[in-house]
Amino acid sequence: MKKLDLSQLREHYTLGGLLESQANADPMVQFGLWMDEAIKSEIPEPNAMTLGTVAESGYPEVRVVLLKEANELGFVFYTNYKSDKARQMAAHPQVSLTFLWKMLQRQVRILGTVSKLNEEQSAAYFDTRPTGSKIGAWVSPQSEVIAGREYLEQRLQQVEQQYQDVAIPKPPHWGGYMVVPSSIEFWQGRPSRLHDRLRYTQRGGEWVMERLAP
Repeated sequence: MKKLDLSQLREHYTLGGLLESQANADPMVQFGLWMDEAIKSEIPEPNAMTLGTVAESGYPEVRVVLLKEANELGFVFYTNYKSDKARQMAAHPQVSLTFLWKMLQRQVRILGTVSKLNEEQSAAYFDTRPTGSKIGAWVSPQSEVIAGREYLEQRLQQVEQQYQDVAIPKPPHWGGYMVVPSSIEFWQGRPSRLHDRLRYTQRGGEWVMERLAP
């Protein structure tokens, strides 16, 4: 490939700041405030987050998944229990999440421990999914090597016929996870690369806020 010289790409961060006096003492409340602003700003898929896990090889692996719920306990998403990320989370439940809201010049980084939701919670969410998404959960053997696109097309036809006149149940290999945070960092871009970084850390059951140098 030809050399890509990206050294002159620049972004000027001037949209706002984040002072301790402006931040809520509870990082989950602060996250909710920022998520609301991201939604109101009409950012495409504001709930898109990068999930980082540790592979058996020792390499970190990251991919983008969608946040489906955030509450006082943590962050919820759903996936195939047979996928690479599910196997990695089973072996190493310490994970990271990152949200980037470029239009607002904001980023949120989260470290935490992940665990499965119970079957009732996963089934309740599955029932709210569009029909195509329900069928897709049955069709795809996520992360497995397949012969080609034709395999998915054939499986799609089979599953559509199978559930043509009946309710589509949740696959046993599909469900939810919750990430319970131990650290949450809020980043707001500022001029001259002197960004605001406020990190909340769990200590003795309480959240402690600290400012980090950019």
